[in-house]
Amino acid sequence: MRPTADTPPIPGAEPYSHRGSEVGVLLCHGFTGSPHSMRPWAEHLAAAGYSVEVPLLPGHGTHWRDMNLTTSDDWYEAVELALMELASRCDEVFVMGLSMGGALALRAAQEYPDLVCGVVVVNPSLALEDPRLPLIAPVRKLVARILPSTPGLSSDVAKTGVVEGGYSRVPTAAAATLPKLWRAVRAGLPDLRAPVLAYRSLEDHVVGPRSLRLLVRGAGATRVVVHPLYRSYHVATLDHDADVILEGSLAFVREWRRSGEGAIR
Repeated sequence: MRPTADTPPIPGAEPYSHRGSEVGVLLCHGFTGSPHSMRPWAEHLAAAGYSVEVPLLPGHGTHWRDMNLTTSDDWYEAVELALMELASRCDEVFVMGLSMGGALALRAAQEYPDLVCGVVVVNPSLALEDPRLPLIAPVRKLVARILPSTPGLSSDVAKTGVVEGGYSRVPTAAAATLPKLWRAVRAGLPDLRAPVLAYRSLEDHVVGPRSLRLLVRGAGATRVVVHPLYRSYHVATLDHDADVILEGSLAFVREWRRSGEGAIR
């Protein structure tokens, strides 16, 4: 994994870790975001007794320039390492994610079907929103020197006064590596075996509806349940519907545990 620059972290963007029961949950934050957007979710699952990990993805949580030193391979590697660590001390593991973190969570479930019991995604990002990205990818290093970043949409939250704890700019070279992750996830959807709970904000200014359609159509070998969110924007984990996500994901874990009460039927 490539090191990022030595930049102080954004307050509240630090990784989160809680050692609880032998049921573990791995939470993945979104592109240009940080564990800050996942903190209430993580703490809710921890309060229920579960072991919880929220890694800070490489290049995130400091300065957007650091992200241009990283790629989607680096972000997935961080998720993979966190999954292995969690699985080493837990009998059962669930993966959950917001936006790009949803893509990372799905990828982990595809590659480790024997480890992952279930997946929860919130406004997952699986498809192109910016038509320029495929053009940038082959020359990402050159483009990064000429146009290292573009204006971003941070803190897409309907709730007044809420800050996401991410970057306000989009690192160009890093963004150009997203299509590789999306292609891998979409290609693996037919083989996905873990059940999926998906939340979709009806008003989302970051990710369009195509991603969720691809997930539902592609994951034909497992159960995908979609719940609409009526009062939240993209970062729904910090928005008006956060309690819906927190309680719903907790019920999902209890339902799909492979042992004890709530085992798969």
